[in-house]
Amino acid sequence: SSWAAGWIFLVAGVTDQVDGFLARRWRVESRFGKLADPLADRLMIDAAVILLWLEGKLPWPGALVIVLRDAILVGGYRLLMPKGVELSVSMLGKLATWLLYLAVGILTVVGHETKWPLWLFWVGLGLALLAAAQYVVAARAEVEE
Repeated sequence: SSWAAGWIFLVAGVTDQVDGFLARRWRVESRFGKLADPLADRLMIDAAVILLWLEGKLPWPGALVIVLRDAILVGGYRLLMPKGVELSVSMLGKLATWLLYLAVGILTVVGHETKWPLWLFWVGLGLALLAAAQYVVAARAEVEE
């Protein structure tokens, strides 16, 4: 377990969320920020999930599903962007990201014998998959217009 890594991950996650909240509240959002921020969230979670899998703290199916989901969403967005399709992060997507940040942060600091944070991870993963389905439906509606 690594308390330093866990705290750094959690602080990075919290500051990322605060940054997005303040940008919206102060109306200083940018097109770049709308693209880069969700991508940075995905990269941060994916990197941590892969490291947790390598340490034996996260089952490979969970790590694989998260990484594949994110690769599909990023690839899909790259296809839609030239068509002028813009999607916003849903509340469900934000909740999934928060749960995944929390689960990954806790899994980083606890020992291998501590299993309860995996429940947070699985719930976060389930919500992330539901959010992905929302994004696919929203993207199809935008393309069909």
